[in-house]
Amino acid sequence: MCRHLGYLGPAVPLAALVHDPPHSLERQSYAPADMRGGGTVNADGYGVGWYPAPGGPAVRYRRAGAIWSDENLARLSRVVVSGAVLAAVRSATVGMPVVDTACAPFTDGRWLFSHNGRVADWPGSVVDLAGALPTEALLTLDAPTDSALLWALVRARLDAGAEPAAALADVVSEVAAAAPGSRLNLLLTDGTVLAGTTWTHSLWVRAGGGAVTLASEPLDDDPDWRELPDGRAVTADVTGVSVVDIKGMGRG
Repeated sequence: MCRHLGYLGPAVPLAALVHDPPHSLERQSYAPADMRGGGTVNADGYGVGWYPAPGGPAVRYRRAGAIWSDENLARLSRVVVSGAVLAAVRSATVGMPVVDTACAPFTDGRWLFSHNGRVADWPGSVVDLAGALPTEALLTLDAPTDSALLWALVRARLDAGAEPAAALADVVSEVAAAAPGSRLNLLLTDGTVLAGTTWTHSLWVRAGGGAVTLASEPLDDDPDWRELPDGRAVTADVTGVSVVDIKGMGRG
């Protein structure tokens, strides 16, 4: 399974999240502590998204391959500073393409999105859900992958006015019903709020000091890290964290 993180707070170099912590995202790519969904490394791609200015559009850098081999990102991450970041490393599901466009974060305007997991029995299990999307959304998917389709489903709900956590929870509920056994840890931000889900995999939160981080695994041994229960949707910003049961939201 993939690893991802989201951060909101005082502006920091990207390296403070991606490269420098003892259990940084880079380290999780080759030495993950919790791969309960299978796999041993996350070497099939990576990406970092950030906001150069509060309230502005997101910027994204993503590549196929292993994050530890990218010297350009290592240098870039020390000079780029942001108070809102979403980053991910990828372990591709067997049969799915290993290309730049299949890597998170996916983006549209101010949104950044990531998926840690897999849709079971892809693609047949979600044909009906995909068919409910506008044809243009299907024709413009970043890649023929489950994560790209999940992003299209989430984006449709955001465009219809759903709040971030509700959009994620609705997609998780519908996909889990159509494709039992799926792993659907989702992460979303617009630069002002983080939203995520836990669905058969781990997500941790650390909040305090005017900052909040959501991550598949703790970045260090800070005792303030707290693991979120499974089956939850979380909304977090610099003022606080709210966690609700996905089954109690929307149509779930």
